[in-house]
Amino acid sequence: MEIVFLGTGTSQGVPMIAHDSKGLDLEDKRNWRTRTSAHVVMGGHHIQIDAAPELRLQCIENGIEKVDTFILTHGHSDHIAGMDDLRRFIDLRDGHALPVYSTEEGLDRVQAMFPYAIGDRPVTRGYPAFKLHEMPSVLELPGGTVKRCLLPHGSIDVLGLVFEEARTGKRLAYFTDCKRVPDDGRELAYGADLIVLDALRPMDHPTHMTIDEALATASDLKGKATYFTHMTYMVDHNRCSADLPDTVELAYDGLRVVL
Repeated sequence: MEIVFLGTGTSQGVPMIAHDSKGLDLEDKRNWRTRTSAHVVMGGHHIQIDAAPELRLQCIENGIEKVDTFILTHGHSDHIAGMDDLRRFIDLRDGHALPVYSTEEGLDRVQAMFPYAIGDRPVTRGYPAFKLHEMPSVLELPGGTVKRCLLPHGSIDVLGLVFEEARTGKRLAYFTDCKRVPDDGRELAYGADLIVLDALRPMDHPTHMTIDEALATASDLKGKATYFTHMTYMVDHNRCSADLPDTVELAYDGLRVVL
């Protein structure tokens, strides 16, 4: 199993527009963060998690040439706005609609934003086509399974995802955009080979985990390795990394991890 971190930044990206990003070393390219999305290859099956506004550029930069399944964690703009660019992958599927899984809230947002794309086939070649499904508790895919939990994120719930590859038994937990990980999510992710956690910034936020909250969660989950994502300009890669335990690292755009 492999995960590619296509984007690791918060909703405004890093650096932000018209902002001096004090304390952030912009000579370090790991501090240039597009909006958060990821690509998982499990047993040869390609799963795209979220579609950042920069999805087209993320896919070109990282050589993403196939998507078999799309999972939308929630309907916020920084995670859904790039979905129209999935049209190229529909072309590569000979015009067969891409399966899209999300919560009820996420699916409603897809229908509202992309009404022209809902159906078994695109309206014409070159257009997107999405087949919408509510995410089940266990999604069976050719390469393994994806189990889901619900993570609190302000007024909505976000999909927490735990991948288990059939061939190797490796487990990957992906928990973005959340204030905490509830008990069922902790049970699913406990001891996973790799855990990805929301870690917005050092100071408190009402709907995201801080660095310290993410560290406490990582300690409880006892994953073999943990990566933080969805970070603001307040998180300088080199300076923050120096204070992290050996099993925890900051993800960055373009990072590939093979389990």
